[in-house]
Amino acid sequence: MAAEAEVQELESRFLVPGDLLILTGNKVQMPCDAILIDGSCVVDEGMLTGESIPVTKMPLPKMESLLPWKVQSEADYKRHVLFCGTEVIQAKGACAGAVSAVVLQTGFNTAKGDLVRSILYPKPMNFKLYRDAIRFLLCLVGTATIGMIYTLCVYVLSGESPEEVVKKALDVITIAVPPALPAALTTGIIYAQRRLQKKGIFCISPQRINVCGQLNLVCFDKTGTLTRDGLDLWGVIPSENNSFQEIHSFALGKALPWGPLCAAMASCHSLVLLDGTIQGDPLDLKMFEATSWEMDVSGDNFHIKGVPAHAMIVRPCKTASQVPVEGIAILHQFPFSSTLQRMTVIVQELRGDRLAFMKGAPEKVTSFCQSETVPTNFASELQIYTTQGFRVIALAYKKLETDHHITALTREKVETDLIFLGLLILENRLKEETKPVLEELISARIRTVMITGDNLQTAITVARKSGMVSENQRVILLEANEASGSSSASVSWKLVEEMKHITYGNKDNYINIKEEVPGNNREGSYHFALDGKTFQVISQHFNSLLPKILINGTIFARMSPGQKSSLVEEFQKLDYFVGMCGDGANDCGALKMAHVGISLSQQEASVASPFTSKTPNIECVPHLIKEGRAALVTSFCMFKYMALYSMIQYVGVLLLYWNTNSLSNYQFLFQDLAITTLIGITMSLNGAYPKLVPFRPAGRLVSPPLLLSVILNILFSLVMHIVGFVLVQKQPWYSTEMVSACPVKNESISKLTISPTAPGKMESNGTYPSIENTTIWFLGTINCIIVALVFSKGKPFRQPIYKNYVFVLVLIIQLGVCLFILFANIPELYRCLDLVCTPTLWRVYVVIMLSANFLVSFFVEEAVIENRMLWTEIKRRFGYQSKSQYRIWQRALANDSSWPPLNQTSYCDMSGCGREVSYSNPVFESNEEQL
Repeated sequence: MAAEAEVQELESRFLVPGDLLILTGNKVQMPCDAILIDGSCVVDEGMLTGESIPVTKMPLPKMESLLPWKVQSEADYKRHVLFCGTEVIQAKGACAGAVSAVVLQTGFNTAKGDLVRSILYPKPMNFKLYRDAIRFLLCLVGTATIGMIYTLCVYVLSGESPEEVVKKALDVITIAVPPALPAALTTGIIYAQRRLQKKGIFCISPQRINVCGQLNLVCFDKTGTLTRDGLDLWGVIPSENNSFQEIHSFALGKALPWGPLCAAMASCHSLVLLDGTIQGDPLDLKMFEATSWEMDVSGDNFHIKGVPAHAMIVRPCKTASQVPVEGIAILHQFPFSSTLQRMTVIVQELRGDRLAFMKGAPEKVTSFCQSETVPTNFASELQIYTTQGFRVIALAYKKLETDHHITALTREKVETDLIFLGLLILENRLKEETKPVLEELISARIRTVMITGDNLQTAITVARKSGMVSENQRVILLEANEASGSSSASVSWKLVEEMKHITYGNKDNYINIKEEVPGNNREGSYHFALDGKTFQVISQHFNSLLPKILINGTIFARMSPGQKSSLVEEFQKLDYFVGMCGDGANDCGALKMAHVGISLSQQEASVASPFTSKTPNIECVPHLIKEGRAALVTSFCMFKYMALYSMIQYVGVLLLYWNTNSLSNYQFLFQDLAITTLIGITMSLNGAYPKLVPFRPAGRLVSPPLLLSVILNILFSLVMHIVGFVLVQKQPWYSTEMVSACPVKNESISKLTISPTAPGKMESNGTYPSIENTTIWFLGTINCIIVALVFSKGKPFRQPIYKNYVFVLVLIIQLGVCLFILFANIPELYRCLDLVCTPTLWRVYVVIMLSANFLVSFFVEEAVIENRMLWTEIKRRFGYQSKSQYRIWQRALANDSSWPPLNQTSYCDMSGCGREVSYSNPVFESNEEQL
């Protein structure tokens, strides 16, 4: 039976833990978590580990137990487990048979199931803007209720019919509460989404664009996000006669001379040959490619003593010279383990010696070497490169006797009395865009945090080089230990100091632990660095310390996917608006948990994150924040405008109700369609300002500046309407028998007597032409244009208003049309709009009132509402302080002279430490620990 059919059959009968899963072919999609008990597999682990390379899985070691998967070493279980969702590329049975595995987890209990569940059921996010919008609408409803009561009183006392009274009262609600408000609020988001799409940033949750404008902390993954995906081979330092030799640089294109070091680089790896392509760990691949050797598999007709058929063979390329061996056969591998920190291979030179090569962490490899072969300056030389962010690998070898069978050679026997060969130096370079982007974010006072699964020391160096930690800031290393036996959990603080190495004249920086305790520790002058283990211990045993650490925590290394999402959640508890930028499947939980998730990959991570960038670098982050701020300010501007537009109509209609009059249908249509609709469409076209300023726009509608702006402009409009309504009635030419100033048949003034209650002249909606109606309509219509101009805020979050050419053109045309109607003596036009011609002097008075309203409104908006210095001074005078949790902690730590406790160790006791985890993400934390 084919492998795919077998898997489908197993899925159809619902695999349960303990079932035996048989793999007999290639290209199998794993439906469960299973542990190998016989044979080996090459699988693509990219779905869950964030890597895009094939990984070799080995069977459990032979044990006396009948159920070895229940007693296997927890530290090394990943080498034996096939995780759900991974693709089995190649399967090899131990004795030319099928590969056997035992099912451990199925469904949502698998590693992939946990990942899917974290995406499907994230923590709900509720942005304050939308909550405040509902409250504001309720306030408008309350205002409309007051107007409705006023309307009922006026029309009932005037003796109107009940039907007319109810209709007029209900009209007030539709006027005071603008129905187009939700649509107006989304226009800014739509335009921002379109601008982001042009920059290669795609969004599946447009509501999050406004949230981007509030971001004040952004977390970054390291590998593939801040740094390039792969490793680049920098050089190799051979060791000979107990001392390091001259560095061999591969940048010059010169081949490494033949010797044990070259043989080790060519054979000590876990690479496999799949469909003629060499696949495997990038580090192994870079190391092998540097030798310019070739890889092949021995056929059935291959007969060399000691070399089995179908063995992996590496050969020097045809152009290579002075290589005395025909090739090297890889006989057996002792695979790499993160616990052992090394791997070893047994090889045989074709028609030559049998050798063992070891590769791994330098400190670990040298512990298996003969002491006389290790250079005396090994530690100092190693420190120079590791603390510059280089990846350093040590190599060693020994000769083996050929009369021993491979199966008789245990790892313990092989890994003894080795000869040290040298150090392999690889570098993970920063992307060109990383440092400028981080500098831009930091200058805008947006915190940057690194969350990586890489080595802590490498992460610190990358943080230094990228500018995340500046030269004058210190890094404090946190190390925590779990409780064991009689000793309780502990956490210690050590200062990591940046120094220059003088002996070698190297201008690159390296890290040293400083023993002295500096005297002055100002807030913001230091950063905490810790790994996932320390984060877990602090979360479990030092709850009270966690917020203090997070306030200055910048570097988090060796973090698991679950820990990444937990850390994002902890930052959110401190009232940060958190963004997360990553490119791997191991970032999915954090991308979904953050307020704003930005994926640099179009693979699994793009499913979990609201935003995906086609450009695989972090340049998208400031673009997103700029557009978010612009969209947020646009939403506020539109909200203020729509509120003022409804209040202008509301005030005008209530004044006309005093005379049992109202605006006509055509007057309403002109204001709604020709004025407000066009302004609502074009007002949001302003693009984002190209520079990030060091402060954010207001995130709430109920903030004092915004409310004051709305209230003052309502008062200005109310005063202007009342002045116009009262003043027009005091004019000498005003009478109930109105006079039209429009010239008719060469007469300068025509007598047109229209009684307000004359039968046959009143429209079906209870309105009639009047001087008050004409005055109120012109004041309200042109005031809508003035308010749009005043509220069209540009810098510092949006482009200046003059850059919005369409909007400016619309305002000019609208204002021109309104002034034309105001001063045009065209009776037919006035009759269509139910207006009455007034004397030219009164029209000038209308323009003067509108101009005064504009000047006062513009001055108040610029000098008071948008004056940050004024509001800062008001806050200082009244002693107002931010109530955000992170601000409260920052103020508390700034006044705490004992924080941070450098070169001290804190222990957990029952009174001062909590045993509970401060946060755990049950929908993402994998069951791997239970395997």
